[in-house]
Amino acid sequence: MRSLSAAQSRPVAASTPAETRIYAIGDIHGRADLLGEAIHHIDDDLRRRPVRYAVEIYLGDYIDRGPNSKAVLDLLAVRLVRNNAVCLRGNHEDLMESFLRDPRALRPWLQLGGDQTLASYGVFLRSDATETGSELHRRFCRVFPLTHRLVLQCLRPSFCCGDFLFVHAGIRPEIPIERQNTRDFLWIRHEFLDSPLDHGKLVVHGHTPVAHPEIRHNRINIDTGAWRTGTLTCVILEDASVQFL
Repeated sequence: MRSLSAAQSRPVAASTPAETRIYAIGDIHGRADLLGEAIHHIDDDLRRRPVRYAVEIYLGDYIDRGPNSKAVLDLLAVRLVRNNAVCLRGNHEDLMESFLRDPRALRPWLQLGGDQTLASYGVFLRSDATETGSELHRRFCRVFPLTHRLVLQCLRPSFCCGDFLFVHAGIRPEIPIERQNTRDFLWIRHEFLDSPLDHGKLVVHGHTPVAHPEIRHNRINIDTGAWRTGTLTCVILEDASVQFL
């Protein structure tokens, strides 16, 4: 990650509350190494540039695909307590939570990288394919820490601050924020991405990987495919400026 100077900031038609700086981090997908670096940069930036109110937001998809989902949730558990961080629910957390509730939800999770998350907890799929979802569920529940269950309970579907709305995937255009279906917050894609409409708030989201952060008049996409590219994006929003760490 590289810090951009104030001269490289970009103005947007939205603003944070007075004396407030927001740090928002895109999809992590098991890259605890990149998350650790991002946290270090946030803490260092705050030491160099103190601000009265600092808001730390994670946009979901902490698990799956990358190598160390367990360590990612360990780090987020600490940030929730020490920094009062805001952690949003992503569609991958939704899939894991479904499996924790019901072993029959295993297959959809595995199709999107759940096996990497299981492996990070020391739970490996048996090569002979004889194990049932219920047996795998029992093995996973035995090693899934209480602290991680508490993290899941703290996940929010969305978060507003100033003129910005933070969600994992996006929102359904032309629907007031208070009437949005929370499933859309986690899963929506093209209806939101292709919409030119003003949503009433500038929406900051992830979910759909892009080569570089996208700043548009109605949304900012900061999912840069960290698990595959090695680039985890942290956007800094302060007053009406956008910068990146």
